[in-house]
Amino acid sequence: MGAAGVAGVAAAADRDISLPGLGRLTATAQDDDRTTPERDGAERGRPDTPGTGKREVVSVPCDAAKLVAALVAANAEGGAELRLAPKCRYTLSEAFHETDQYDGGIRDAREAADAAETPGDADAPPHNPADDTAGLPAIYQPITIDGAGATIAREAQAAAFRFFTVRDGGELTLRDLELHNGRSAIEGGSVHVVHGATAVVERVTVTQSTSLSPEGGGGGIFNDGNMVVTDSTFIGNSASGAAGKGGGLLNGGVLTLKRSEFHRNSANGYGGGLGNYRGAAEVESTTFAQNSAGQGGGLASFSARTKVYDTELLHNTAQIGGGAANSDAVLVMRTMTIRGNTSTVNGGGISTVQGLLPLDDSVVEGNITHGIGAGIYAAKSNLLVRGSDVTANEAVGVTSKGGGIYATQGSAAIYTSKVTRNAATLKPGGIFGEHAQVKIDDESVVVENEPINCEGSAVPIAHCFR
Repeated sequence: MGAAGVAGVAAAADRDISLPGLGRLTATAQDDDRTTPERDGAERGRPDTPGTGKREVVSVPCDAAKLVAALVAANAEGGAELRLAPKCRYTLSEAFHETDQYDGGIRDAREAADAAETPGDADAPPHNPADDTAGLPAIYQPITIDGAGATIAREAQAAAFRFFTVRDGGELTLRDLELHNGRSAIEGGSVHVVHGATAVVERVTVTQSTSLSPEGGGGGIFNDGNMVVTDSTFIGNSASGAAGKGGGLLNGGVLTLKRSEFHRNSANGYGGGLGNYRGAAEVESTTFAQNSAGQGGGLASFSARTKVYDTELLHNTAQIGGGAANSDAVLVMRTMTIRGNTSTVNGGGISTVQGLLPLDDSVVEGNITHGIGAGIYAAKSNLLVRGSDVTANEAVGVTSKGGGIYATQGSAAIYTSKVTRNAATLKPGGIFGEHAQVKIDDESVVVENEPINCEGSAVPIAHCFR
């Protein structure tokens, strides 16, 4: 969009009318300030000083059209810091139409080259650009939005669009903001960060947002670039495609996630709360509760590298891996609480298939499966349980085995841990091994499991008596 286009948007916003290509834009607040965006760098003590990296703060009145105008201007001027009207609700009813400078980006270019060299091995072609819509201008520059408790929402009956798309080279920071009812035909119901982009999300709540992508996802957020999320909340978001991934957040890039909460998010494929697919993610001090998915009700690591520390997986549900699912991936878990999760097939607490899963200093308790492996199910995997308690898990199906741990076609090593008070319909209730190497060190305890501890396992398990 050229200078004339920027001026037109700003002028239309000042006149408070509907803009061609913007649809109806509304905003509500107790004090609806209809003034133009105001630069107040001097007031905030942050002057616009060329060459220093400091930018003045632009106050955006409680008017959705003025928010659009401010973002257009920020892109045109090389970036900005915007401060929204406190507690305002900026409601968008149509996607923002612009000539998108995005040419497919780094990842699409790489995959096109891969396809030329090895046809059939690359991922599917890029999405139809008509499906890649947002209610606000794409982010191409370093832009910070201080929400001040405001909400950006999609009107209930509006066509599908997300709020933010961060393009190659763009840097978006969101603070103290709610994003509500985003809806995308492809990835990222509220936010989509492409491979060459960066985003920081602080104290943001993402609610009731949906990705309709058949095989993608990220009901709340899709990150394919570099993202840091702290002190944020994801509630009621959905990856509703047939194989949708990451109901709350789908990561395919590099993700750091700290001190956040995921509640009642869902994915038809895997990762009800968080899905990490072909990415690298580090999760710390986060709660995943009452999320649901086909695999990994709380979180899923598929063809990925995932580290999770000091985190709770509580009362999540899935067919496989009620709390967490790991497949063809590395999932490192430390100081975890994995409690009250349920699976209908395998792995009430955790499922790992063709993966590496070290579990350290953690509690796996009170999980239920209607299949096998109520606490932990491990197939073709290297499972390490160290300094952990696997207790009071139940395999309740008619032919269920392995109330504590079920290991098949791989290895399971248990060090300085307790496997106690687990139960299964068929013996053993403690640990079951089949075509697997199962090792228990002298410091571990396997007792009080029902109907028996390890007897009935298809492979003998040393240091486990009855």
